[in-house]
Amino acid sequence: MSDRPSKLPALIFAVVGAAAAVAGAWWSTHSAPSQATVNAATPAANTSATGATPQAAASTTVASDALPADFWTQTFDTPDGKTLKLADHKGHPILLNFWASWCPPCVKEMPDIDHFHRDMQPKGWHVIGLAVDGPTPVREFLAKVPVGFDIGLAGFGGTELSQALGNTAGGLPFTVLIGADGRILHRKVGGTTYADLKAWAAGH
Repeated sequence: MSDRPSKLPALIFAVVGAAAAVAGAWWSTHSAPSQATVNAATPAANTSATGATPQAAASTTVASDALPADFWTQTFDTPDGKTLKLADHKGHPILLNFWASWCPPCVKEMPDIDHFHRDMQPKGWHVIGLAVDGPTPVREFLAKVPVGFDIGLAGFGGTELSQALGNTAGGLPFTVLIGADGRILHRKVGGTTYADLKAWAAGH
C-alpha cells in the first residue's frame, strides 16, 4: 500500500507523455509542408546575426501547372533604375530564380545560373533573377558578381510570388522552369548547379 502513492505521479506522466507523442506524430504528418527546404534559406527568420543561413535539404518538383493569373502583369524595378516586365518574356522558355545576397546557397549558384544564361540565350531561353532583398545590398553584390541576365528588385514581397509558384515553405533559393506555353515545368527549393539546369532544359 505504501508504494502506490509514489508510483501514481510516474504513471500519470507516462500516460501524458504517450498522448503527447501521438499528438506530435499526427501534427507532423498533417501540417508538414509539401516541400522540404534543406539547403535552402528562409528570409529573416533563418538568418543569424552574421548573415549566415542554415543548411537544409533541397526539394525538387516536376510539375505542369498553370502560372498564377496575374503573373504576366508583374513589374519590378531593376538595379540600374529601369523596369523589368515579366510580360516582355512571355512566349519564351524561362528560368526564374528567387535569391538574396544574404543567402549563401543563392550566392553559390549565381555563376552557374549565369553560365546557363550564356549558353541558352541563343536558343531562345530567358533567365530572370528576382532578388528578395533590398536595393543597396543587391547593387553591391552585383558589383562584385556581375551577371548577364535580367535582375528585378522584388523585395521581401517576392516571397508571396514564389509561394504562388509553389514554394510553400518560402525558402531561398527557389528556381522555376517555365515553358514557352506558360506552364510551370520544374521547380526546386535549394541550390542548383549548371548540370541541374541543363538537364531540366533538355527534358523540355
